[in-house]
Amino acid sequence: MAGPMGRMMAGGGPDQRSMDFKGSGKRLLAQFRPERTTMYTMLVAVVLSVGLSVVGPKILGKATDLVFAGIIGRQMPSGASKAEVLASMRERGEGGMADMLAGTDFTPGKGIDFNAVGEVLGLALVVFVLAGLFMAVATRLVNRAVNKTVYRLREDVQAKLSRLPLSYFDKRQRGEVLSRATNDIDNIGQTLQQSMGQLINSLLTIVGVLAMMFWVSPLLALVALVTVPLSFFVATRVGKRSQPHFVQQWRTTGKLNAHIEEMYTGHTLVKVFGRQEESAAQFAEQNEQLYEAGFKAQFNSGVMQPLMMFVSNLNYVLVAVVGGLRVASGSLSIGDVQAFIQYSRQFSMPLTQVASMANLVQSGVASAERIFELLDADEQETDPVPAARPDELRGRVALENVSFRYDPEKPLIEDLSLKVEPGHTVAIVGPTGAGKTTLVNLLMRFYEVTGGRIALDGVDIATMSRDELRAGIGMVLQDTWLFGGTIAENIAYGAGVEGAARSASGKGGGGRRVGVTAGEIEEAARAAHADRFIRTLPDGYDTVIDDEGTGVSAGEKQLITIARAFLSDPVILVLDEATSSVDTRTEVLIQKAMAKLAHGRTSFVIAHRLSTIRDADTILVMENGSIVEQGAHAELLAANGAYARLYKAQFAEAVAEVD
Repeated sequence: MAGPMGRMMAGGGPDQRSMDFKGSGKRLLAQFRPERTTMYTMLVAVVLSVGLSVVGPKILGKATDLVFAGIIGRQMPSGASKAEVLASMRERGEGGMADMLAGTDFTPGKGIDFNAVGEVLGLALVVFVLAGLFMAVATRLVNRAVNKTVYRLREDVQAKLSRLPLSYFDKRQRGEVLSRATNDIDNIGQTLQQSMGQLINSLLTIVGVLAMMFWVSPLLALVALVTVPLSFFVATRVGKRSQPHFVQQWRTTGKLNAHIEEMYTGHTLVKVFGRQEESAAQFAEQNEQLYEAGFKAQFNSGVMQPLMMFVSNLNYVLVAVVGGLRVASGSLSIGDVQAFIQYSRQFSMPLTQVASMANLVQSGVASAERIFELLDADEQETDPVPAARPDELRGRVALENVSFRYDPEKPLIEDLSLKVEPGHTVAIVGPTGAGKTTLVNLLMRFYEVTGGRIALDGVDIATMSRDELRAGIGMVLQDTWLFGGTIAENIAYGAGVEGAARSASGKGGGGRRVGVTAGEIEEAARAAHADRFIRTLPDGYDTVIDDEGTGVSAGEKQLITIARAFLSDPVILVLDEATSSVDTRTEVLIQKAMAKLAHGRTSFVIAHRLSTIRDADTILVMENGSIVEQGAHAELLAANGAYARLYKAQFAEAVAEVD
């Protein structure tokens, strides 16, 4: 909805509550439940990959020990044993060196065993190659699971939108709703693609590396763990500071998209009334808000990575110092210290990666909460099962003591009763806000009555399915709606829901009923007096128009929608200011066609120009939600009441315009 109400609703409500990161995150992960098999297979692949990756440094450490032992052994006199060489060094006062070499498995007089080194390096190569292959498999499985999950989420949103009541859309800007269905879902998909597999890999790497660190040296492992509380403190503090900004970022994105959509749709009026500067100022203001929210979100979360890098370097220094002392004392080999330093890097790297992905994860969960808010919105009441249906659909409509109010505190329609016989034309007139369109919305069950009931051929429409009810009603609104496609496809859209229609040339089309022929489409167009102008177009009925109806005038678009209603062959016809966009001559022709169409059908005509409804069987005059007068045109004029005042006012206005 455009205007102040739409802007108020778009900017307020549930969006402004604080982010439930934990709850929304769990719910987002629960969306992967149908992909359990894929996820379990992916976990197995990640475990194998991480397991092989963490074994790799230990194998390389063995190669380092072999090289170091060869270098030391070549410098020692051959023929002596290792123990004898170490004892000789201690006698010479080189006890420190002897203690360090005590942990090295060297053979005096023997150099580097290149065969053994080659075997170890070959084993390391195989291990790393297999780790990479398993990771590639895991990545492919993650992509598959994420894409399928986002696919289902997008389907859920689409299905939810179709189940939401009209009141939901009346209270929100269209662009804001579209932003949730497009931008937020895309953001969730990108977040999951970029972070999910990496997060699982990082967490498993932390566990695997910790196990190897304790195996190599429990003391060094404890030293490395000293920095973990500091890392956790940094991550939680920064995360709490940045999360509200991500919520604000996506809320502001929705508001900005709503403004852009609103201004683009009405760009002609914006120019006509010289509101370009005001529109640009509103855009600049909301764009500035988005910039501020995005900058604060990215800056706060971006601080995490350099802080984590500092903690990682601190960890590296501690491990290097303590490891050097352990080598000097002979408690560890150089290869083990080398492996441990690699493990400390492997341990710090996933922590840093998790921290660097914090902004992605928080942004994705913020979008997920907006999607879940949409999915949790109150739906329209479900159709009764089994649904009732009239024995024969003839078009007799009865309103029995109907009451309705949009706002519980503000009554609009109170105790309204009306009976319409099959084939009768009922015209509804009255000032703006009298409840004319509301009456039609109640008949179509776009809104539910708050009191009384509406019956169709003796059956309460509340006990019928909405599809069954609306299948027998054709509707032409003042605001035309066309979709991107040919004119023939747009007309054929009103023919049903079972299949495809052929275009005027016999080519495949996007219509809706099996067996709708080009002849039927042309006949409906002729009945609506649209055939003449359609044939003047370059491609006739196969002329392609976009959803804005570019290339045809407002009146011509209205004729196309009227032709669509003709093709639907309804039992009840609803015309809400359907001729407001056509010229007087065309209006007369359409009225004649409608008279033919209305034969044997019940018709509800909402009109402001009273000259268009003189021939109606019954004219209802509504004021403040009540019927104040009803009768034929001549009767109401003779009564000299509300209808006569309206008619005379219009007649006087027309005379004044002529003068």
